[in-house]
Amino acid sequence: MKRFHVHVGVTDLAASIEFYSRLFDAEPAVVESDYAKWMLEEPRINFAISTRAGKKGLDHLGFQADSEAELEILHQRVEAAKGPVVEQKGTACCYAESDKYWTVDPAGIAWESFHTLGRVPVFGEKAAEGSACCAPMPTQVSFVKLEQKLS
Repeated sequence: MKRFHVHVGVTDLAASIEFYSRLFDAEPAVVESDYAKWMLEEPRINFAISTRAGKKGLDHLGFQADSEAELEILHQRVEAAKGPVVEQKGTACCYAESDKYWTVDPAGIAWESFHTLGRVPVFGEKAAEGSACCAPMPTQVSFVKLEQKLS
């Protein structure tokens, strides 16, 4: 079963953890000095915040797969959407090792489909400019520009 994923950039991690913990009526599953994540069952969501985005607000959206087979189905959907697709295998990001597929929607929002393989002790590889996460493409690049580069 897939889990919806939202990553939000924040400036005050402690205040944001307090706010979201009360909003969700749950403590985060992961807390680091620059990052926190809630793995909620109702609604089924992986909600993450970090101070690494360099901006406040939505960083990216996505789907977390529970298995490699489920990730492959998500990959097929990303391909069918006809956006740019970037594959990352065994990448370290957000204190986890994951296999991922990234795309950007027509509004310029980065979408991540991923399957987590395990935890790692660091936030991860170098993040894309203006992004909290390790997206291989900046979220501010437009869908049209990326589509033109691929054709």
